[in-house]
This record gives sequence, C-alpha cells and structure tokens, in this order.
Amino acid sequence: MSGIGRALYNVGFWVRETGQALDRLGCRLQGKYAFTEELSRHRTIMNLFDKLPEVPENAFVAPSAAVIGDVQIGQRSSVWYNAILRGDVNSIRVGADTNIQDGCIVHVAKTNLAGKILPTIIGSRVTVGHNAILHACTVEDEAFVGIGATLLDGVVVESGAMVAAGSLVVQNTRVPSGQIWAGSPAKFFRTLTAAERAFITKSAESYASLAEVHAKENAKSFEEIEADKKQREGWANYSEDYVSSVGAVVDKPPVPGPVKLA
Repeated sequence: MSGIGRALYNVGFWVRETGQALDRLGCRLQGKYAFTEELSRHRTIMNLFDKLPEVPENAFVAPSAAVIGDVQIGQRSSVWYNAILRGDVNSIRVGADTNIQDGCIVHVAKTNLAGKILPTIIGSRVTVGHNAILHACTVEDEAFVGIGATLLDGVVVESGAMVAAGSLVVQNTRVPSGQIWAGSPAKFFRTLTAAERAFITKSAESYASLAEVHAKENAKSFEEIEADKKQREGWANYSEDYVSSVGAVVDKPPVPGPVKLA
C-alpha cells in the first residue's frame, strides 16, 4: 500500500472510531430514550438490564453473532456467524468445547403451563448444526443436533444422542442416549453406530480447532492482513516443476487454505 493509501486508511479508521465514541456519548445523554431509537449499531455481546453475558477469552463469538443477557458460555466454545443466543426471560448455559453453528437461534421460556422454569442448557462437547432452533430445552454433554432441527420447550436430548437434520422435537420429549430421532414430529429412528458416536466427539473437537482459526483471523490487524495478502501474491505463480528443473532449493511458506473437518 502506498503512503497516501496508508494515510487515508488511518484517517478513515479514526473517523469511524470517533463516530462510535460519539454514538456511545449520545446514548448516555439520551438515557432510557436511547432504547427507542430505530437504528442501532450491532453489538456482539449485549447486556440486558443488569444481565451481562459471560464469555471466556478462549471462546469464539463471531462478529455477526449476538449473545444477549443472561448467557454463560464455556471454555473453548464457539458461537458462529449470525447465531443468536437471547437470555432475557430466563438463562442460557453453554458448556465447554461446544459449537453453536451459523444461523442458530437459542432462546428460553420463563415457565411452562405447569409453572416449571425453563432455561436452555447446552452441555459440553455438543454440536448444534446450522440454523437449528433450541427453545427452553436441555441438550446434554456430547449430544448432536442436526442442521435445521427444532427443539421445543421441555425437550431433553440425553448425552450421546442425535437429532437428525430438519427434525421437529415436540414439547417435553426425551431423546434417550445412544439413539437417533428423526422426522416431524421426531420419533425413534435407530440406534447410533460406534462410528456415529465417535463422530459426535470428533465434530466437537474439529469445531473447537476451527474456531481458533476464525478467532485468529478476525483478530488480525490491518498490517497482518496486508502481509498475508502480499505473501499469497508472491507465491501465486510458484511452480514446483520450474524450481525442480533448475535444481533450486526453496522453502515455500504455508499458505492459508480451507480447514478440513473430519
């Protein structure tokens, strides 16, 4: 980047920072009326009254996700792009090494018709697939919720159980350990194989590793991004055949590429 380009970047950065600072000052001056504004800047971690989400430093919350209110997230867990965890009328608890994938919605209920309190509890090493909806339910350790599945109030998915993609698990259903439930409404489909049980554990491990990659990329400074870009450009025309033909010994640096999940 040229000197002029760098200067423009710095000016733009400080203008944006100043704008955000003025926005925060304006909200303070407006007091309670600030909440009536129709236009607001996205906040990934948002308090609700006196409830502030608890997110450890080694957890990953994507920039476009929203974690709101009485929510606790465990060590090395991840909340992916456009996912929403809203702990307003009750609490949400997420264990360690759990992944809540892109577009998921996790919400709670104050009570059911019988007066039972219904938070949402998600255990450790759980995979919640893209666009799944979890409402006032419990998903125990090392369970798996497939893409687009819906779990309604009072549902319990036991440890080591799987809900198939697109399934609807109706109120107060219990999915026993070691079983796959599928359909709308979901019913017992079959028993999990040993390979599928191992996959549940592997899925959690893989997503914990992938979350570290995304967290690192999202935290990069402008200089680091530019350096990565130059490195990719420099090796774009690299030819192993040519290097071999001239007898050169060249250590090619690693180029970032797609991360494969098992």
